Amino acid sequence: MSLITHDDQTFTNISYAEKRVEGEEFQSCIFKQCDFSNSRFSGNKFLDCTFISCNLSLMKLPDTTLSNAIFKDCKIMGVIFSECRDFLFSVQFESCQLDYASFMNRKMPKTKFMKCSMKDANFSQANLSGSLFDECDLSGTIFNKTDISAANFTTAYNFSIEPELNNLKKASFSVHGLGGLLDKYGIKIV
Repeated sequence: MSLITHDDQTFTNISYAEKRVEGEEFQSCIFKQCDFSNSRFSGNKFLDCTFISCNLSLMKLPDTTLSNAIFKDCKIMGVIFSECRDFLFSVQFESCQLDYASFMNRKMPKTKFMKCSMKDANFSQANLSGSLFDECDLSGTIFNKTDISAANFTTAYNFSIEPELNNLKKASFSVHGLGGLLDKYGIKIV
């Protein structure tokens, strides 16, 4: 099966909601205010693409490549990034709503999450070494057997991370965030 290829195109106000798209490649494309909600993009490739103010909530991405994909001001609730292909997987998020997203078992070192809501997201067994969580709300987010070594949490908030269950070597936290590392002990920090 040969892929349908889209190079250097801008897609604006396109609705893929509830649609199935298979076997397409998007290279250096920009998606502005597009609706991908409840869609299924199976076996596609997004290479060096940027998504701006898009709704990707509950989008299915089985066997899809996301390589150097940038998401800005997007709603990406409930997306299971664990379904994506491992090869070349790299993403960046800025001012996005990533609540209930799953990154289980995902290798994504040095990923940037900036000013994102990531409530109840799942990073179990992911590799986030050297990643940045800048001004991110991590309320209810799961870190379990996660490599967050050298990650930067200095401006992140509402997180609860158990040091015994995760690799925190050289990770950065602010003094105000220490409570998120001690939650399980029921210690009151004033």
